[in-house]
Amino acid sequence: MTQIPDSHIDLFNRPLLLGLATVQPDGQPQVTPVWGDVEDGLIRVNTAAGRQKYKNLVERPQATVLVIDSDDPFRWIEVRGNVARHSEDTGVEVIDKLAKDYLNADVYPNHTPDETRVTFYIEPTRIVTS
Repeated sequence: MTQIPDSHIDLFNRPLLLGLATVQPDGQPQVTPVWGDVEDGLIRVNTAAGRQKYKNLVERPQATVLVIDSDDPFRWIEVRGNVARHSEDTGVEVIDKLAKDYLNADVYPNHTPDETRVTFYIEPTRIVTS
């Protein structure tokens, strides 16, 4: 597995938005700002079942993540990869953890009872840094 270099892992440990690019049914890219982190070398992102990025990642399990350092916009990391797995079991736990990281909130403030949260684990296959 391709590893995120130590020189840029801090970008995933800070509350920086990730640009998540997925592939639409017609082949066009779709990019969404999301929260994320890294666990065991895999990038974790979370969404609600049924959203476009969810459909794209399930139907075409390729993704690219771009994170730009807010302190130095010329320092960034692009991670291309494939969805290794996705889980509804960790969906609520992970979005609450990310809410703590990004908002310092103990619970994600936008939980809705009709929403199923899903965590996607993206395995890096190619990394570009600047």
